[in-house]
Amino acid sequence: MGMFDGKTVLVTGGNRNTGLHIVKKFADEGARVFMCGSTAGSTQKGAETLTSWGVKNFSAIPCDVAKIDEVKHLFDVIEKEAGRLDILVNNAAHQGIGKPFVEMEPDYLMEVLGVNVRGGFQVTQQAVNRFFLQQESKGVVVFLSSNTAQRAIRNRTAYCASKGAINSMVRALALDLGPLGIRVNACAPGYIYTERWDVLPEEKKARRRLNCPLRREAKGGDIANVVAFLASDLSSNMTGEIITCDAGCSCQHMPIDVDC
Repeated sequence: MGMFDGKTVLVTGGNRNTGLHIVKKFADEGARVFMCGSTAGSTQKGAETLTSWGVKNFSAIPCDVAKIDEVKHLFDVIEKEAGRLDILVNNAAHQGIGKPFVEMEPDYLMEVLGVNVRGGFQVTQQAVNRFFLQQESKGVVVFLSSNTAQRAIRNRTAYCASKGAINSMVRALALDLGPLGIRVNACAPGYIYTERWDVLPEEKKARRRLNCPLRREAKGGDIANVVAFLASDLSSNMTGEIITCDAGCSCQHMPIDVDC
């Protein structure tokens, strides 16, 4: 018996990095999983990776969550193929890398917010109106936030702003949807080992790990476990919460080589 037997789950941005591990976690625990990437090519690549891992019982549908027509099409497919949705994981993200504030055009800010905030908003609205309110089991929403919503990082103004907005939206949605039986929470990771780490020199990886009291970055599976907890009945009395999973980075004032 799996934790999510009989459940239908949607994971946006489930085509790469942490998203792949989230899809795998739910599928391994018995769920029927739908996942999307922003393009057909990236979605197909993600599906191939999941298949190579032995993951079954998932469907891959391209969807740019910033575009409402594509979001509606995604939900049309879920309605046709599954007829219900129990859990939504808003994982799709624009990383907002390479645009320092002094060089950033306002349109770039809106591009990042379009995926991270508007995307999460309109996917959640579709899930609530088309499925959760129509079902006896009202559904659960889990957002992927970031510890950078509380502790900013340099040259990522748009990204940090978007994650702060997500935290506020999680709390607001929890208030609006809680009386309707719908829970909304978030997982806020710190460092996660992704494909971007593969090009880093070993000394830079070691320095990053020095920022972590546990001396290691998260793996995708670490984050997937927190997401699964928030989506499960184990957290049935929790809503409006942002759970940090960052190896202790957020609990310290300074890293050890400075605060000594």
